[in-house]
Amino acid sequence: MQVEWLYSGDPWANAYVVGDILVDAGVLPMAVAPHKETIKTIVLTHCHFDHIARIKEIAHMCKAQIAIHKADAIGLVNDAHSLAMQFGARSPGIVPDIQLKDGDTIGNFVVLHTPGHTPGCICLYSETDRALFSGDTVFADGYFGRYDFPGGSRAELARSLERLAQLDVDGLFAGHGEPTEENGSRAIAAALGLMKSGYG
Repeated sequence: MQVEWLYSGDPWANAYVVGDILVDAGVLPMAVAPHKETIKTIVLTHCHFDHIARIKEIAHMCKAQIAIHKADAIGLVNDAHSLAMQFGARSPGIVPDIQLKDGDTIGNFVVLHTPGHTPGCICLYSETDRALFSGDTVFADGYFGRYDFPGGSRAELARSLERLAQLDVDGLFAGHGEPTEENGSRAIAAALGLMKSGYG
């Protein structure tokens, strides 16, 4: 699987181009521009502003559909849900083309609903490629996402980590930090261990 990591610096989230899919849209449009003829769908892992900040401009540039879990779609129009005001901004004010649910497929990926960081957090998983795009649910350094924002839940995040720990993962492409193309399952197991230890 060919994955291009797009990075615009803190506090913006990582974005990834894989095939005709862009995962998350907090990066500058100029980072996405070389792929504008390829991208057909933009999948948002959740509604926090660092992941959705440039969705309107990027979707227009790429003529792409926008997909987000139905529980987080409200964040595209509601500042409290997107945390936009923490960035001195407003939510994009758009309606998604596709409202995702657990078990849906996007390209070669299965949508996994992994709430805890937000109610509508998702991961994208390819069993064939053993690749997981994990948003802010779990990171490649063995940590998990925060659950103290509105709609977050430690109990739900723990269940989500338990679910992810059952997967065979090599490549772990998270919303922050450097991605890894190997030992993704080890990072997930470490995050689950931290959660079970009472950390955070």
